[in-house]
Amino acid sequence: MRHVGLIAGAAAAALVATGAITYAVAEDSGGARSAVTVPAADSADAGFARDMAVHHQQAVEMSFVVRDRTTDTEVRRLAYDIAQTQANQRGMLLGWLDLWELPKVSAKPPMAWMGMGGMPAGEDGALMPGMATNTEMRELGELDGRQAEVFYLRLMTDHHKGGVPMAEGCVARCAVGVEKRLARGLVASQRSELRLMADMLKERGAAPRS
Repeated sequence: MRHVGLIAGAAAAALVATGAITYAVAEDSGGARSAVTVPAADSADAGFARDMAVHHQQAVEMSFVVRDRTTDTEVRRLAYDIAQTQANQRGMLLGWLDLWELPKVSAKPPMAWMGMGGMPAGEDGALMPGMATNTEMRELGELDGRQAEVFYLRLMTDHHKGGVPMAEGCVARCAVGVEKRLARGLVASQRSELRLMADMLKERGAAPRS
C-alpha cells in the first residue's frame, strides 16, 4: 500500500526523537549540565505528563486489539506504529514524573491543569476528550476484518482529536523546554496521522464520525 512507507518513516523518526528527548530531560531535570527547577505537582508539566500517559495507554490498547482483528497490512502497520510510539512516549512521561519525584495520580480531575477541571466527568470509562468508552472498547474487540478496521480508524481519529488540544495546552503552559518540544512534535505527528486516517477511511468507503 502507498501509505506503508510513510507510516514506517514517521514512526522511526518519532522513536529517534524520543531517545534524544529522554536524554535531554535528564539533563534539564538536574543532570550535570544544567539545574532546572523541578515543576510543582499541580503544574501544567506534571498535569500533562499524567493525563497524556493515560490517554496514550488507551491508544496502545486499541492498537493491539485491532492487530488481532484484521489481516490488512496497512491497518496493522499503522496500529503497530501508533502502539510503539505512544507506549514509548508514555514511558517518557511517567519517567519524567519519577525524575521529578512527583505522584503519577492526582486528586484533581483530568485536565485541571488546562483550566478544564470543571468539565463533566467522563461516562463509561471515557476519562478525557477523545477517549473511547468501555462499551466501544468491547465492541472493537468483537469486530473483524473491514468492520474492525473502520471502527478502529474512527476511534483513533476521535482519540487524536482529543489529544492534540492537550498537547497544544502543554505547548502554551508547560515550563520544561524538552516537554514542550515533545508536545509540539505530538501535535505535528497526530495531525499528520489524522490526515492519513481520513484517507484510509475513504478508501474503505467510510468517514470519521465527526
